[in-house]
Amino acid sequence: MPFLRERSGGWSPEKIIAFAGACVPALWLAWRVWSGDLNPARPVNEAIHSTGNYAVWLVVTSLAVSPARRLFGAPKLVNMRRTLGVAAFCYAALHFTLYFVQEKFDFPKIVTEIAIRIYLTIGFVALIGLIALAATSTDGMIKRLGARWNTLHKIVYVIAILGVIHFMMQTKLDITEAVMVAGFLFWLLGYRLMHRTIGDVTYLWLIALTFVCAALTAVAEASWYGATTGVPAWRVFAVNFDWDMAPRPAHWVLIVGLGVTLASFAWSFRGQRPSARKGQKARKTSAKAPSGAIQVQSGS
Repeated sequence: MPFLRERSGGWSPEKIIAFAGACVPALWLAWRVWSGDLNPARPVNEAIHSTGNYAVWLVVTSLAVSPARRLFGAPKLVNMRRTLGVAAFCYAALHFTLYFVQEKFDFPKIVTEIAIRIYLTIGFVALIGLIALAATSTDGMIKRLGARWNTLHKIVYVIAILGVIHFMMQTKLDITEAVMVAGFLFWLLGYRLMHRTIGDVTYLWLIALTFVCAALTAVAEASWYGATTGVPAWRVFAVNFDWDMAPRPAHWVLIVGLGVTLASFAWSFRGQRPSARKGQKARKTSAKAPSGAIQVQSGS
């Protein structure tokens, strides 16, 4: 499997982990189909939703690679990005194919539905974008496009936003998972904005970013329910402060964001003896900013 190897020819642990992780949802869906666990009344429809959700999660996960490289000083994590991106395209393609199956390959009807239903239009545009990225993901296309390749692949941000919007619109009632993905996307885009604006993103900035994104997630959830169900938005927002309720999407954004910040801080001390840390300016710098934030600047 050449796509799991580095340019030197050796196996890439990062690519192998990304590939194995990307296969898990497909195996789980296959098991559900084989065991009859899907909705008996509309099994294809449930498979459509599942594959679409997996595609959005993978796109967002691919966007987490660059922040992880900087926060943990691990430049080789970039090897995961292409694998995750291609996997996202594969799930999106399967998602669209299953939609064709559900509609009995009625091409005129499918075209009409995509044209008149805005959430289908948004999803189709995101799919076109993923096709463009997947088609230009080979080493040959990277060399052929040169600097234009980076420009083209920046549309992944637009694809992620469109994918999350499509996710929320097609879910209709319980948008918990879709809002959670939106919250993580807020954090990832916010981190990029901070990195490009202020350079080194310190731990205090990461904590502030996490609280802001958690608040935005809660507002997004409340606004969505308020606009689509008529339930007062303030009542939905207030649920985030009812600790007897199950964790809300905003809570998960807060937990994961603070967890990543803490893990990055702990990782910055790896392999260091307490005596070696004292009085060294380089160590003081690493305590103020995430490990690798200075050394690793490239990547989307």
